[in-house]
Amino acid sequence: MGKISKILIANRGEIACRVIRTARRLGVKTVAVYSDADRFAPHVNQADESYHIGASPAAESYLVIEKIIEACRETKADAVHPGYGFLSENPAFVRACDAAGIIFMGPRPESMEAMGLKDAAKKLMSAAGVPVTPGYHGEDQDPKVLQGHADKIGYPVLIKAVAGGGGKGMRKVEKKAEFLSSLESCQREASSSFGDDRVLIEKYISSPRHIEVQIFGDTHGNIIHLFERDCSLQRRHQKVIEEAPAPGMSDDVRAAITKAATEAARAVNYVGAGTVEFIVDGSDGLKTDGFWFMEMNTRLQVEHPVTEEITGLDLVEWQIRVANGEKLPKQSSIKMRGHAIEARLYAEDPQDDFLPSVGPLQILRLPESARIDTGVEEGGEVSIFYDPMISKIIIHKDDRLSAIKALETACRNTHVFPIKTNARFMAACLAHKDFQAGKVSTHFIPQNADELLEKDSLSKDLASLSHVLNIPLDHENTPFNDAEGWRLNQPKRTHYYRRIGGEPTKLSLTPDPTDISENLAHYSCPQGELVFVDGLAYLSENSADGSDTLSGGNNVVAPMPGRIISVNISVGDRVKAGDPLVVMEAMKMETTLEAPRDGVVKSVNTSVDALVSGDAVLIELEEKETA
Repeated sequence: MGKISKILIANRGEIACRVIRTARRLGVKTVAVYSDADRFAPHVNQADESYHIGASPAAESYLVIEKIIEACRETKADAVHPGYGFLSENPAFVRACDAAGIIFMGPRPESMEAMGLKDAAKKLMSAAGVPVTPGYHGEDQDPKVLQGHADKIGYPVLIKAVAGGGGKGMRKVEKKAEFLSSLESCQREASSSFGDDRVLIEKYISSPRHIEVQIFGDTHGNIIHLFERDCSLQRRHQKVIEEAPAPGMSDDVRAAITKAATEAARAVNYVGAGTVEFIVDGSDGLKTDGFWFMEMNTRLQVEHPVTEEITGLDLVEWQIRVANGEKLPKQSSIKMRGHAIEARLYAEDPQDDFLPSVGPLQILRLPESARIDTGVEEGGEVSIFYDPMISKIIIHKDDRLSAIKALETACRNTHVFPIKTNARFMAACLAHKDFQAGKVSTHFIPQNADELLEKDSLSKDLASLSHVLNIPLDHENTPFNDAEGWRLNQPKRTHYYRRIGGEPTKLSLTPDPTDISENLAHYSCPQGELVFVDGLAYLSENSADGSDTLSGGNNVVAPMPGRIISVNISVGDRVKAGDPLVVMEAMKMETTLEAPRDGVVKSVNTSVDALVSGDAVLIELEEKETA
């Protein structure tokens, strides 16, 4: 393969496993690094060697440059693959690798610095002739100055962290009265996530699409592209479903947007894999003058598999070859075939405002009909310390609609327990008529939330549950021996009770067959019987009758382990249902915990900066309001 013989992967999970797979095929040895939480993770077992780098928090392990360099020295690794996230876009890390004589598989630090700060990058792109959105990218961060520019640009505007990424430090502001409070929230999140609270202001595009171009550069000055990806299906600025090519893309618009992307890369002498992201006006079809530079990610992207699927190329292999000093192929040799689409399977609960779900993966059965890129396995766990993505589910077909329908089926046949996932939510997105028709924008999910987020999935799935949980009768099954509601010329109906998901539920043995899903699975587990209906898990427990009741309503409970950011009430305070009482941070997200009902605060069991466990009772309300 050349001069690189051993690669240390300065990352974890899915991307580490992905790099190991290609390196093994090429005959290159790999080293996995791991924290305490990842001691038994798949990437540790799959690599040729492994090296412990510290405690579970990333700030004490994966983000410590000195520990990564030490691991390279100890294992005699001659190259580092940074993956994505963590240190992948950190110029100081690249320089530390250079100083230690280690090949960094990515761009030079100067290219990272040029693109790392959104305001400076936009100025650079504008000078290079790449279209940029109207906005303010100045140094003066006085709130009054920022508001003045927002007023001048015209609402709605978007406040974005200068050093942001992954949807963090970003707020849409609809009107002037909301600007200062949104600015404060954005700056707080930016400071927490990136250590930099500076922001920029941009015009908000009313019907935006997110289209990005995969580019590659080599050490010989060559810059090429591998076509575009559409990443418009997003929730809170986090990508959910990505596809390639972009729906509705014409030859002339593709030529314009890929030319802009390669010019952007050439402006910073780019080397390695990168992605140039554009915000696109999708209000009246794609146009050659209807896209604007948003940012450049100076690394491999999570969604790179869809590009691999339509081109038949291995982008990690290209990273290795470029790092070895090889030349890229000619642009004319890269062809596109068919359509690829990817869904990100997250450990989160769509029915509870997408709250992250952490804990053991007792059952993890992913569809065999799809390409699966994952970094966890059955018997492992989703940790509080890292991103909650379980896997990527990727489909490639000859045409877009076939790919969408195949991915929908794959999502509906994804089985994870007791961790909650977004599998069924993604299936609903894929099944939506507007998405299938290519009517996509970054507003698609919020605009269709009522259709995509089922308010009562249990009622919808009762027929399927009854069908799967059919209990045989003890006596001969004839109308004359059965006293369970037989009626002449009517189907026999036998009722029984189960506790489904903690709720006492009445089921019937004779459901309407037209209401039964085609995507069912049945497992036995220590907690009871487990049924999956279209990717959603139901735990069934026997119940003697239908009289069970559930208690609650007095406590505010931490939904997962995390850190308390603010406590807004004190003992004796009177609160209304829905009042924000506590804000906590977990798994890179801020979560506001609200009052479950009207009442009076009986006790406050936490404080700012406290680390709390999942299910910890943070606030208690009085049983009855006092006079």
